Amino acid sequence: MAVDIDLVLPRDTALPTTQKLEFSAAEIGALAHLYRGEVYRSTVWRTRLDSTTNWAVVTTGIALSATFSSAEASPLPMVLVGLIVTVFLLFEARRYRYFNVWRARARLLETDFYAPMIRGEGIRLGLGWTELLAKDYCAPRYHINFARAIGRRLRRTYAWIFVIQAVAYYGKLAIHPTPLGSLADFWERAAIGPIPGDLVVVAGVLFHGGWALFALVTYRIEIASRRERQSLIAMG
Repeated sequence: MAVDIDLVLPRDTALPTTQKLEFSAAEIGALAHLYRGEVYRSTVWRTRLDSTTNWAVVTTGIALSATFSSAEASPLPMVLVGLIVTVFLLFEARRYRYFNVWRARARLLETDFYAPMIRGEGIRLGLGWTELLAKDYCAPRYHINFARAIGRRLRRTYAWIFVIQAVAYYGKLAIHPTPLGSLADFWERAAIGPIPGDLVVVAGVLFHGGWALFALVTYRIEIASRRERQSLIAMG
């Protein structure tokens, strides 16, 4: 999974001349323990993300069972589950912002600490990544805003749930209680109490279309951000 962080430093960032250029063995050991801690925290928050996704999947499954339990069953559960899944998406986006902090720190240690060590290049200070990591510890903050977090979780997971919900809803209207015979029957089946069926269908189209547009816009923002950071160090 790609990790994106806005906290960046130019690669030519210089350290004070009085600062040493290499880590001692004790400092390397401390960084190793720090890496283990960051991986552990990212794993914990990854599990929390999976829990929210599971809630959304199970809720959608219950709505599907209720909607298709009989030919006379109402399609209303498929309408309501869209709202519930939206709430789960917002919960998960909030958790993703926390996960991204720990994941990004671990990733920075992998790319700028462990990778050079494995290549035999040695571990040296003065390359910018140490200052970047230290700054993130001294002044911790989210590395991605809420809208972009929603967009990521929507594109990677929740878009499929919304697609299943939409297909199931319109499929229910098309086949139950009998195969659809006319457009007038479609509007009649879509009606919810005093709300006309055409308004319900238009609201559904706007709901799913809005999420699709949101996913596209946030994706373009992601691409622009990555292009902007090509010449900079970033965590992840």
